[in-house]
Amino acid sequence: MSNHDHGFSPAGWAFSDPQNVAAICCRNVLEGKPVLGVTHDEDDGSWQLLCGEDHVQEDARVVCLGCMVKREPMLQELADLPLGWCADRNSVQDPWKREPNA
Repeated sequence: MSNHDHGFSPAGWAFSDPQNVAAICCRNVLEGKPVLGVTHDEDDGSWQLLCGEDHVQEDARVVCLGCMVKREPMLQELADLPLGWCADRNSVQDPWKREPNA
């Protein structure tokens, strides 16, 4: 991803990945649905930010993690999600439930 500013100070960015790291999200999230599911892939360390619905591969989009966190600051709560784990919630008001990714 190109280098662009998200307004996070070094102390305000909780992820070990850089702010401009590429992540995957579903088309629905880009169209305004909230992120209700997150995976931190064990094989390559990538992040997936999903709406919680079933999708086909064509629904995947490459996004900037910093841009997504700026849009949904609650994602910072998952900055320490271990590789190979996922987190889900039923709504934006619910807490994240973390577990190893099956």
